[in-house]
Amino acid sequence: MTTDTILDEIQDLNLSYLLLVQRLLGEDRASAMFRLKLTEEMAELLSTLSAKQLSKLSRTNQLLCRLCYDDADQLRKLTHNQREQGLSQTHAALLMAATSVSDAALQEG
Repeated sequence: MTTDTILDEIQDLNLSYLLLVQRLLGEDRASAMFRLKLTEEMAELLSTLSAKQLSKLSRTNQLLCRLCYDDADQLRKLTHNQREQGLSQTHAALLMAATSVSDAALQEG
């Protein structure tokens, strides 16, 4: 895969992500802010960007979205979970909520 192809795919992914962010914020702002780990200020700014601004923002060589699990152990717990499959989504939600709470505490402290 060439560098140009990778950059094109990153830009496509960025635009798709930004459009999804706006849609989620428009449908259920509080839930979107929690899921995307956005502050009120970021949510407001992202929801008001025009199509031209979204396109400009997406044309970067860096991914705008990132994996929400910073700790490899958290990801390992989710991917190597021996629990019943019906509980895996609940387990993932609890891990993400715990991460959000600890992130918020760090920002306040």
